[in-house]
Amino acid sequence: MNIKSFLKLVEIQTKVASMVPFFTGSLFAIYNYNQFDIKNFLLMLISLLSFDMVATTINNYIDYKEAEKKHGYNYEKHNAIVHYNIKEATVIKTIIILFSIASITGFFLFLNTDSVVLILGIISFIVGVLYSYGPIPISRMPLGEIFSGFFMGFIIIFLATYIHVFSTDIVNILLKNNLINIMFNYKEIIKIFFVSLPAVNGIANIMLANNVCDIEDDLENKRFTLVIHIGVEKALKLFKILYYISYINITILVLLNILPAFSLLVLLTYIPVKNNINKFFKNQQKNETFIFSVQNFLLINVSYALTLGVAKVVQFL
Repeated sequence: MNIKSFLKLVEIQTKVASMVPFFTGSLFAIYNYNQFDIKNFLLMLISLLSFDMVATTINNYIDYKEAEKKHGYNYEKHNAIVHYNIKEATVIKTIIILFSIASITGFFLFLNTDSVVLILGIISFIVGVLYSYGPIPISRMPLGEIFSGFFMGFIIIFLATYIHVFSTDIVNILLKNNLINIMFNYKEIIKIFFVSLPAVNGIANIMLANNVCDIEDDLENKRFTLVIHIGVEKALKLFKILYYISYINITILVLLNILPAFSLLVLLTYIPVKNNINKFFKNQQKNETFIFSVQNFLLINVSYALTLGVAKVVQFL
Protein backbone atom coordinates (compact mmCIF):
# COMPACT_ATOMS: atom_id res chain seq x y z
CA MET A 1 0.00 0.00 0.00
CA ASN A 2 1.49 3.34 -1.04
CA ILE A 3 0.95 6.77 0.53
CA LYS A 4 -1.85 7.70 -1.87
CA SER A 5 -3.90 4.57 -1.17
CA PHE A 6 -3.25 4.90 2.59
CA LEU A 7 -4.50 8.48 2.64
CA LYS A 8 -7.56 7.40 0.70
CA LEU A 9 -8.14 4.43 3.02
CA VAL A 10 -8.12 6.65 6.11
CA GLU A 11 -9.92 9.44 4.20
CA ILE A 12 -7.41 12.01 5.39
CA GLN A 13 -9.51 14.88 4.05
CA THR A 14 -12.25 14.08 6.59
CA LYS A 15 -9.90 14.52 9.55
CA VAL A 16 -10.83 18.20 9.68
CA ALA A 17 -13.96 17.02 11.52
CA SER A 18 -11.79 16.07 14.50
CA MET A 19 -8.88 18.49 14.10
CA VAL A 20 -10.96 21.68 14.01
CA PRO A 21 -12.75 20.88 17.32
CA PHE A 22 -9.38 19.90 18.80
CA PHE A 23 -7.83 23.28 17.97
CA THR A 24 -11.01 25.08 19.04
CA GLY A 25 -10.82 23.45 22.48
CA SER A 26 -7.13 24.29 22.80
CA LEU A 27 -7.71 27.92 21.85
CA PHE A 28 -10.62 28.16 24.29
CA ALA A 29 -8.35 26.87 27.07
CA ILE A 30 -5.86 29.62 26.23
CA TYR A 31 -8.51 32.34 25.91
CA ASN A 32 -10.73 31.45 28.88
CA TYR A 33 -8.29 29.82 31.34
CA ASN A 34 -4.92 31.29 30.27
CA GLN A 35 -3.39 27.81 30.29
CA PHE A 36 -1.66 25.67 27.66
CA ASP A 37 0.38 22.46 28.03
CA ILE A 38 2.41 21.71 24.91
CA LYS A 39 3.16 18.09 25.88
CA ASN A 40 -0.51 17.24 26.47
CA PHE A 41 -1.42 19.10 23.28
CA LEU A 42 0.92 16.97 21.16
CA LEU A 43 -0.05 13.68 22.85
CA MET A 44 -3.76 14.30 22.28
CA LEU A 45 -3.12 15.45 18.71
CA ILE A 46 -1.35 12.20 17.83
CA SER A 47 -3.84 9.99 19.71
CA LEU A 48 -6.89 11.73 18.27
CA LEU A 49 -5.64 11.77 14.68
CA SER A 50 -4.56 8.13 14.85
CA PHE A 51 -7.87 6.94 16.28
CA ASP A 52 -9.88 9.02 13.81
CA MET A 53 -8.01 7.17 11.05
CA VAL A 54 -8.72 3.85 12.80
CA ALA A 55 -12.47 4.57 12.91
CA THR A 56 -12.53 5.52 9.22
CA THR A 57 -10.52 2.47 8.18
CA ILE A 58 -12.82 0.16 10.15
CA ASN A 59 -15.83 1.83 8.54
CA ASN A 60 -14.41 1.30 5.04
CA TYR A 61 -13.48 -2.29 5.85
CA ILE A 62 -16.97 -3.12 7.19
CA ASP A 63 -18.56 -1.47 4.15
CA TYR A 64 -16.27 -3.55 1.94
CA LYS A 65 -17.13 -6.80 3.71
CA GLU A 66 -20.85 -6.33 4.20
CA ALA A 67 -22.01 -4.24 1.26
CA GLU A 68 -24.91 -5.89 -0.55
CA LYS A 69 -24.69 -3.40 -3.38
CA LYS A 70 -21.29 -3.85 -4.98
CA HIS A 71 -21.61 -1.33 -7.78
CA GLY A 72 -22.26 2.38 -8.09
CA TYR A 73 -20.58 5.61 -7.06
CA ASN A 74 -20.27 4.97 -3.34
CA TYR A 75 -18.80 1.50 -3.52
CA GLU A 76 -16.43 1.60 -6.49
CA LYS A 77 -15.04 5.10 -6.16
CA HIS A 78 -15.28 5.84 -2.46
CA ASN A 79 -14.14 2.57 -0.94
CA ALA A 80 -10.35 2.66 -1.16
CA ILE A 81 -10.05 -1.08 -0.57
CA VAL A 82 -11.87 -1.70 -3.84
CA HIS A 83 -10.51 1.26 -5.77
CA TYR A 84 -6.84 0.54 -4.96
CA ASN A 85 -7.19 -3.23 -4.60
CA ILE A 86 -5.77 -3.18 -1.06
CA LYS A 87 -5.31 -6.60 0.56
CA GLU A 88 -7.48 -7.38 3.58
CA ALA A 89 -4.40 -8.32 5.62
CA THR A 90 -2.91 -4.90 4.89
CA VAL A 91 -6.09 -3.16 6.04
CA ILE A 92 -6.13 -5.14 9.30
CA LYS A 93 -2.44 -4.39 9.95
CA THR A 94 -3.12 -0.71 9.35
CA ILE A 95 -5.95 -0.76 11.88
CA ILE A 96 -3.76 -2.51 14.49
CA ILE A 97 -0.81 -0.12 14.02
CA LEU A 98 -2.93 3.04 14.15
CA PHE A 99 -4.90 1.75 17.14
CA SER A 100 -1.65 0.97 18.96
CA ILE A 101 -0.34 4.49 18.34
CA ALA A 102 -3.63 6.00 19.53
CA SER A 103 -3.69 3.82 22.65
CA ILE A 104 -0.05 4.39 23.66
CA THR A 105 -0.16 8.17 23.24
CA GLY A 106 -3.57 8.25 24.92
CA PHE A 107 -2.18 6.34 27.89
CA PHE A 108 0.74 8.76 28.24
CA LEU A 109 -1.78 11.61 28.09
CA PHE A 110 -3.65 9.99 30.99
CA LEU A 111 -0.41 9.70 32.98
CA ASN A 112 0.18 13.41 32.43
CA THR A 113 -3.37 14.38 33.47
CA ASP A 114 -5.91 12.34 35.43
CA SER A 115 -8.54 9.58 35.30
CA VAL A 116 -11.14 11.81 33.60
CA VAL A 117 -9.06 11.72 30.43
CA LEU A 118 -8.66 7.93 30.70
CA ILE A 119 -12.41 7.32 31.20
CA LEU A 120 -13.55 9.66 28.43
CA GLY A 121 -10.82 8.32 26.16
CA ILE A 122 -11.91 4.70 26.67
CA ILE A 123 -15.58 5.59 26.13
CA SER A 124 -14.67 7.49 22.96
CA PHE A 125 -12.62 4.55 21.67
CA ILE A 126 -15.52 2.17 22.31
CA VAL A 127 -18.03 4.44 20.56
CA GLY A 128 -15.63 4.96 17.66
CA VAL A 129 -15.36 1.20 17.10
CA LEU A 130 -19.07 0.52 17.64
CA TYR A 131 -19.88 3.25 15.14
CA SER A 132 -19.03 0.84 12.33
CA TYR A 133 -18.65 -2.53 14.02
CA GLY A 134 -20.84 -4.75 16.15
CA PRO A 135 -24.23 -6.48 15.96
CA ILE A 136 -25.94 -3.18 15.16
CA PRO A 137 -23.37 -0.49 14.22
CA ILE A 138 -24.30 3.04 15.26
CA SER A 139 -23.90 4.21 11.65
CA ARG A 140 -26.72 1.88 10.62
CA MET A 141 -29.13 3.35 13.18
CA PRO A 142 -30.85 6.75 13.44
CA LEU A 143 -28.31 7.71 16.11
CA GLY A 144 -25.33 8.48 13.88
CA GLU A 145 -25.85 12.25 13.87
CA ILE A 146 -26.25 12.38 17.66
CA PHE A 147 -23.20 10.25 18.44
CA SER A 148 -20.92 11.85 15.84
CA GLY A 149 -21.95 15.38 16.82
CA PHE A 150 -21.68 14.76 20.56
CA PHE A 151 -18.40 12.85 20.59
CA MET A 152 -16.56 14.63 17.77
CA GLY A 153 -17.98 18.02 18.69
CA PHE A 154 -18.43 18.26 22.44
CA ILE A 155 -16.18 15.49 23.82
CA ILE A 156 -13.20 16.47 21.66
CA ILE A 157 -13.53 20.15 22.57
CA PHE A 158 -14.04 19.27 26.24
CA LEU A 159 -10.95 17.04 26.34
CA ALA A 160 -8.90 19.50 24.26
CA THR A 161 -9.74 22.12 26.88
CA TYR A 162 -9.49 19.83 29.90
CA ILE A 163 -5.96 18.53 29.21
CA HIS A 164 -4.68 22.07 29.81
CA VAL A 165 -6.81 22.86 32.89
CA PHE A 166 -7.31 19.46 34.58
CA SER A 167 -5.90 20.84 37.85
CA THR A 168 -8.64 23.48 38.14
CA ASP A 169 -11.26 21.06 39.51
CA ILE A 170 -13.68 21.10 36.59
CA VAL A 171 -14.11 17.37 37.26
CA ASN A 172 -12.80 15.32 40.18
CA ILE A 173 -13.03 11.54 40.53
CA LEU A 174 -11.99 10.21 43.94
CA LEU A 175 -11.82 6.62 45.19
CA LYS A 176 -12.19 6.42 48.97
CA ASN A 177 -13.42 3.63 51.25
CA ASN A 178 -14.52 1.54 48.26
CA LEU A 179 -16.66 4.45 47.06
CA ILE A 180 -16.23 6.45 43.89
CA ASN A 181 -16.98 10.14 44.37
CA ILE A 182 -17.52 12.21 41.24
CA MET A 183 -17.58 15.97 41.65
CA PHE A 184 -17.84 18.43 38.80
CA ASN A 185 -18.28 22.12 38.18
CA TYR A 186 -21.53 21.96 36.23
CA LYS A 187 -21.33 25.64 35.23
CA GLU A 188 -17.98 25.13 33.52
CA ILE A 189 -19.13 21.93 31.81
CA ILE A 190 -22.32 23.61 30.54
CA LYS A 191 -20.24 26.56 29.34
CA ILE A 192 -17.89 24.29 27.39
CA PHE A 193 -20.87 22.42 25.92
CA PHE A 194 -22.38 25.59 24.49
CA VAL A 195 -18.96 26.72 23.28
CA SER A 196 -18.77 23.40 21.41
CA LEU A 197 -22.28 23.64 19.90
CA PRO A 198 -21.21 25.01 16.48
CA ALA A 199 -18.90 21.99 16.11
CA VAL A 200 -21.57 19.58 17.40
CA ASN A 201 -24.12 20.89 14.89
CA GLY A 202 -21.64 21.14 12.01
CA ILE A 203 -20.44 17.56 12.42
CA ALA A 204 -24.00 16.26 12.84
CA ASN A 205 -24.88 18.02 9.59
CA ILE A 206 -21.98 16.39 7.74
CA MET A 207 -23.39 13.03 8.82
CA LEU A 208 -26.93 14.11 7.98
CA ALA A 209 -25.95 15.33 4.51
CA ASN A 210 -24.07 12.09 3.88
CA ASN A 211 -27.14 10.05 4.82
CA VAL A 212 -29.43 12.21 2.67
CA CYS A 213 -27.18 11.60 -0.33
CA ASP A 214 -26.89 7.87 0.43
CA ILE A 215 -30.54 7.15 1.19
CA GLU A 216 -31.05 4.76 -1.74
CA ASP A 217 -27.80 2.88 -1.13
CA ASP A 218 -28.52 2.75 2.61
CA LEU A 219 -31.91 1.16 1.97
CA GLU A 220 -30.31 -1.50 -0.22
CA ASN A 221 -27.57 -2.12 2.34
CA LYS A 222 -30.07 -2.18 5.25
CA ARG A 223 -28.72 0.96 6.92
CA PHE A 224 -31.74 2.46 8.65
CA THR A 225 -30.40 5.95 9.28
CA LEU A 226 -32.20 8.99 10.67
CA VAL A 227 -33.01 10.18 7.15
CA ILE A 228 -34.81 6.94 6.36
CA HIS A 229 -36.87 7.30 9.54
CA ILE A 230 -37.88 10.97 9.14
CA GLY A 231 -37.69 11.39 5.38
CA VAL A 232 -35.60 13.69 3.19
CA GLU A 233 -37.86 16.72 3.56
CA LYS A 234 -37.64 16.81 7.37
CA ALA A 235 -33.94 15.95 7.23
CA LEU A 236 -33.30 19.01 5.05
CA LYS A 237 -35.23 21.23 7.46
CA LEU A 238 -33.15 19.88 10.34
CA PHE A 239 -29.99 20.47 8.28
CA LYS A 240 -30.88 24.17 7.93
CA ILE A 241 -32.06 24.67 11.52
CA LEU A 242 -28.85 23.29 13.05
CA TYR A 243 -26.80 25.99 11.30
CA TYR A 244 -29.13 28.74 12.50
CA ILE A 245 -28.92 27.43 16.07
CA SER A 246 -25.12 27.71 15.86
CA TYR A 247 -25.28 31.39 14.89
CA ILE A 248 -27.81 32.19 17.64
CA ASN A 249 -25.70 30.28 20.15
CA ILE A 250 -22.54 32.25 19.32
CA THR A 251 -24.40 35.56 19.61
CA ILE A 252 -25.79 34.65 23.05
CA LEU A 253 -22.38 33.50 24.32
CA VAL A 254 -20.87 36.83 23.25
CA LEU A 255 -23.63 38.72 25.07
CA LEU A 256 -22.91 36.60 28.17
CA ASN A 257 -19.18 37.45 27.89
CA ILE A 258 -18.29 33.79 27.52
CA LEU A 259 -16.96 34.41 24.03
CA PRO A 260 -15.07 37.52 22.86
CA ALA A 261 -16.83 40.17 20.78
CA PHE A 262 -14.57 39.07 17.92
CA SER A 263 -16.64 35.88 17.68
CA LEU A 264 -19.50 37.92 16.21
CA LEU A 265 -17.39 38.01 13.05
CA VAL A 266 -18.47 34.38 12.53
CA LEU A 267 -21.89 35.80 11.58
CA LEU A 268 -20.28 37.06 8.37
CA THR A 269 -20.16 33.45 7.18
CA TYR A 270 -23.97 33.38 7.09
CA ILE A 271 -24.20 34.41 3.42
CA PRO A 272 -21.91 31.69 1.98
CA VAL A 273 -23.39 29.13 4.38
CA LYS A 274 -26.94 30.08 3.29
CA ASN A 275 -25.90 29.80 -0.37
CA ASN A 276 -24.54 26.31 0.28
CA ILE A 277 -27.75 25.33 2.08
CA ASN A 278 -29.81 26.47 -0.91
CA LYS A 279 -27.62 24.51 -3.33
CA PHE A 280 -27.95 21.37 -1.22
CA PHE A 281 -31.72 21.80 -1.01
CA LYS A 282 -31.92 21.83 -4.81
CA ASN A 283 -29.77 18.75 -5.36
CA GLN A 284 -28.55 16.09 -2.93
CA GLN A 285 -25.75 14.23 -4.69
CA LYS A 286 -22.70 12.69 -3.01
CA ASN A 287 -20.33 13.63 -5.80
CA GLU A 288 -21.70 17.15 -6.33
CA THR A 289 -23.32 18.75 -3.29
CA PHE A 290 -22.33 16.76 -0.19
CA ILE A 291 -19.16 18.86 -0.06
CA PHE A 292 -21.28 21.88 0.90
CA SER A 293 -21.85 20.41 4.38
CA VAL A 294 -18.08 20.14 4.85
CA GLN A 295 -17.58 23.67 3.54
CA ASN A 296 -20.20 25.02 5.96
CA PHE A 297 -18.55 23.21 8.86
CA LEU A 298 -15.21 24.76 7.97
CA LEU A 299 -16.62 28.23 7.30
CA ILE A 300 -18.28 28.42 10.71
CA ASN A 301 -15.84 26.51 12.89
CA VAL A 302 -12.48 27.60 11.47
CA SER A 303 -13.52 31.26 11.65
CA TYR A 304 -14.90 30.56 15.15
CA ALA A 305 -11.59 29.11 16.34
CA LEU A 306 -9.65 31.95 14.74
CA THR A 307 -11.69 34.57 16.61
CA LEU A 308 -10.65 32.93 19.89
CA GLY A 309 -7.00 33.10 18.84
CA VAL A 310 -7.24 36.69 17.64
CA ALA A 311 -9.04 37.74 20.82
CA LYS A 312 -6.29 36.22 22.96
CA VAL A 313 -3.56 37.99 20.97
CA VAL A 314 -5.38 41.32 21.32
CA GLN A 315 -5.92 40.63 25.02
CA PHE A 316 -2.21 39.90 25.44
CA LEU A 317 -1.19 43.07 23.63
